[in-house]
Amino acid sequence: MIKNQLIGLIISLRPRQWTKNFFLFAALLFSKNFLHLDLLLLSIAAVALFCGISGATYLLNDLLDIKADRHHPVKAKRPIASGQLSVPFAITTLILLVILTFLISFQIGMSFFITIVGYFLLQIAYSSILKKIVILDVLGLTAGFVLRVYAGAAAIHVEISTWLILCSFLLSLFMALGKRRHELTLLGEKAGEHRKVLNEYSHYLLDQMIAVVTASTVIAYALYTLSEQTIAKFGTNKLILTVPFVIYGIFRYLYLVHMKKEGGSPETLLVTDLPFLINITLWIIASGIIIYK
Repeated sequence: MIKNQLIGLIISLRPRQWTKNFFLFAALLFSKNFLHLDLLLLSIAAVALFCGISGATYLLNDLLDIKADRHHPVKAKRPIASGQLSVPFAITTLILLVILTFLISFQIGMSFFITIVGYFLLQIAYSSILKKIVILDVLGLTAGFVLRVYAGAAAIHVEISTWLILCSFLLSLFMALGKRRHELTLLGEKAGEHRKVLNEYSHYLLDQMIAVVTASTVIAYALYTLSEQTIAKFGTNKLILTVPFVIYGIFRYLYLVHMKKEGGSPETLLVTDLPFLINITLWIIASGIIIYK
């Protein structure tokens, strides 16, 4: 019994989705501090704390959505919805995770602490209100990624680039819209029964939004690589050479959403789709070589 509870708890914490927290490393990489061991360890600690608070928010979301999840073709198998993980045990773990994460976060710094508290409050607002309001639902998801990037900068006490914030916002908005499109395709006519806000979307509307955000993401990243601030900071204009990796990544994601009917879990694609994973790895290597040469 206890073993099943623990297994259910681990599944409910959704470790596969913790790859989202790698966004915290963006500030470390682009502030030219990746080779500083003390700051690298601090960033790793920040990522671990976000994994903890993320796990807590997933538990909260599953607790709030337990009735709706039981009518979903996939989410009905989640431990809380299926009964594998008891509600009291989930609530207790949720409270302990939040308290522990907040206490340790305060030791890293006030800015990081405020950011992680803000992230948790955002997730509460999303789970209870924002996900029910058209457009604000995807913006709520996007804000979570932006806060991760900001938290990564706050953890190592460096100034965050407005370009980095903009590119992170657009990229995460692109993935959020792709997630909504996947849900609409997967659930079909019953989409609104699971998530009422899906009644406010159509494939055509989402495709129009995705087209706008796709172009904006590529342009924003290209402008970032060519901005005077970026060139002065890194001492080179060669970061523009990494744009093809961004374009391929976006096109590959669109291919998976439209042709393979995937995209419901972007964080899973990051580690399961080999071409996508190779592309991200090459982008990191190329960016590292250009920035740290």
